[in-house]
Formats: sequence, structure tokens, C-alpha cells
Amino acid sequence: MKLVIETSRPVSQVAKELGINAGTLANWVNAYRRAHAGEEPELTVDERARLKEQEREIRELQMEIAFLKKAAAYFAKEQR
Repeated sequence: MKLVIETSRPVSQVAKELGINAGTLANWVNAYRRAHAGEEPELTVDERARLKEQEREIRELQMEIAFLKKAAAYFAKEQR
């Protein structure tokens, strides 16, 4: 469980390495996080900056996806 929480590794990867069901490990991790919700450390300045950059990138990618969907729909109509 700590391998997932402390290293931020995917549950599925850790479960496979340990030879246990990913759903079971996910349940344990979620239960631990609920029980220790107030104990999580604050984000560092670097982590905050990285989070902000990732949020910006997600917004840009969502706009690009929306544009590509509209373009695909337009060209699909044009070919009919």
C-alpha cells in the first residue's frame, strides 16, 4: 500500500509486482487515504508549479480535442 502512496506508482503495477488483485489493493489504498486524510503533507513549491503546468496542458489538450472533433464532423458532412 505504501508503495502506491509514497511513490505515486500505479495501483495496477504494484499489485502485479506483489501478485495480488489490483482491485483489492485499490480498496486498501482508498481506505488508508480516507483514514489518514488530514495527514497528507502540503505540496511543495515545485509540486504546485508542476500541478499548475499540468492543469494548463490539460486545458489546452481539451481545446484541441474539441476543435478536432468539430473539424472531423465538418469534413464528414462535406464528403456525403
